Amino acid sequence: MSLSPSLHQALLSAVADCYALAEQRLGRAFERPEISLAMRGQSAGAAHPTQNRLRFNPVLLAENPEAFLKEVVPHEVAHLLVWHCHGKVAPHGRQWQGMMRDLFGLEPRTRHSFDLASVAPRTWPYRCDCQSHQLTVRRHNKVQRGQARYLCKACGSALKPA
Repeated sequence: MSLSPSLHQALLSAVADCYALAEQRLGRAFERPEISLAMRGQSAGAAHPTQNRLRFNPVLLAENPEAFLKEVVPHEVAHLLVWHCHGKVAPHGRQWQGMMRDLFGLEPRTRHSFDLASVAPRTWPYRCDCQSHQLTVRRHNKVQRGQARYLCKACGSALKPA
């Protein structure tokens, strides 16, 4: 999916604004990260500190632009800032939480609350002796190729295509 030029620019501006605020408040310069829109699936974004790179999900950005720019962008930028200031620490630990609260004025949440219907993986219906199950395409294909067999956690019986 390609973003509209204005939304792509808004993303770049949001990242730049986060860095400008960090430099002003922390009194030091930070190298700007590479920004990629190559993220797929249900994650909104990811930070890769050792590569100084941010990845964002263009589908979730397009569907939730305001919340995405205000919450996801600072969340991911905070990961890189913590890396530059503290080195390797717990991903959502006290340093990251402090950065979210003290620098960005945001509640440090580890998950977004976006509607995931448009990015939800396709599933295949399966049954056991007690209920219905939904298997991902990957698991369904493994069953079809005879590479895996899945059991119900509740009743212990094998899952079979519905």
